[in-house]
Amino acid sequence: MDDDNSKSLCKAEFNKALIDYKLGFTAGECGALFEYFDVDSSGTISYDEFIRAVRGPMNMARKKIVAQAFKKLDADGNGWIDINDIRGVYKANKHPEVISGKKTEDDILREFLSTFELAHSMRNNEAPNYVVTKEEFEEYYNNVSCSIDDDMYFMTMMNNAWKLDQAPARGGKAAQPRAKGDNNIFNRPDPTAKPKEQDLDLNANEEQLMDHIRARIAARGARGIAGLGRKFKIADDNGSGALDMQEFKKAMHDFRIGINQKQVATAFRVFDRDGNGEISFDEFLRSIRGVMNPFRRAIAKKAYAAMDTDGSGQVDINDIRQTYNAKQHPDVKSGKKTEDEILGEFLDTFEDHYCDMPGHEDSRDGVISVDEWNEYYNNVSMSIDRDDYFETMMNSTWNLDKKRVTKKGWGGEV
Repeated sequence: MDDDNSKSLCKAEFNKALIDYKLGFTAGECGALFEYFDVDSSGTISYDEFIRAVRGPMNMARKKIVAQAFKKLDADGNGWIDINDIRGVYKANKHPEVISGKKTEDDILREFLSTFELAHSMRNNEAPNYVVTKEEFEEYYNNVSCSIDDDMYFMTMMNNAWKLDQAPARGGKAAQPRAKGDNNIFNRPDPTAKPKEQDLDLNANEEQLMDHIRARIAARGARGIAGLGRKFKIADDNGSGALDMQEFKKAMHDFRIGINQKQVATAFRVFDRDGNGEISFDEFLRSIRGVMNPFRRAIAKKAYAAMDTDGSGQVDINDIRQTYNAKQHPDVKSGKKTEDEILGEFLDTFEDHYCDMPGHEDSRDGVISVDEWNEYYNNVSMSIDRDDYFETMMNSTWNLDKKRVTKKGWGGEV
């Protein structure tokens, strides 16, 4: 479909695709569909816009559990989630930046709230106000839902993230009235004077350079995949879906990163992982978020060891049979595919990211190596901000805490 390899579809490419797939739409209907897909009215359809339009919003089962989560978080029942609601479920006093004195607990809580507003803000060109409406909460999970095929996986993730199967503790404190200044409804700047940010040392090494860029971009309000996507779109002046050297150089200046021209060139080379002379969104995201931290790597290693049931040092279809039951999969039940075909597809998902890396294009063999496993979870990890959320996801997916005594099945445990 993307004939010019611009990483987006212009109207001509979109119309041609509809014709090629023989969907039978009239010219007027093609035009209306293009406008529907082109959420930001840029004149092109990005991959994110395409996948969201094709996958659509959550199904009713997912909407129901998201509504359940919102209701639980809205402790005072006023129809939105604010900083007082979050104080009851998210403790910020142990956050490293609170402990170090760089930020207050309320700063961290507002950042937490802003992650749920970003997807909605991007679609409506609005600034976050640290008050999460039901619409914003649902829009956030619409975007999460797009990348999750299995309803049961989605339900498990929601249950574990928000402890939906636990009743609220009796005698607990009710949500308090909003304190003066909470939520910063009109997004006014903080009147407290802050020290001037220092530029990076001229002799900084590559690792220090990347740490500096990550910290500065985070300080500009980009946290999580949606926030980084917004920064990327701002930097992508020509709407090509990638950053060339000039766009990257301008972005480093516009975002006030504080690096010199030589450091910009070094950073561009690091970001451009495949060396094609431009930085795709995936390269941008991966470079900013980096690989898993030691805590997450340890959890991923534990999960790999649990999957490698025969201790061979690799995970193959026989290992997967011990932990994942495919006989209830719709395609198996209908006779379209065998259980082994479904298990093979399941294995493929863990090889995809590794095979996309330069030099590993021919590594797909139906066997998951440690490197392939880690690369898969490096990519999962980059869209998850909190270590405890990542840990919960891994525990619930791979039964690392041994709470589940049966095999994971399609649509339930069997």
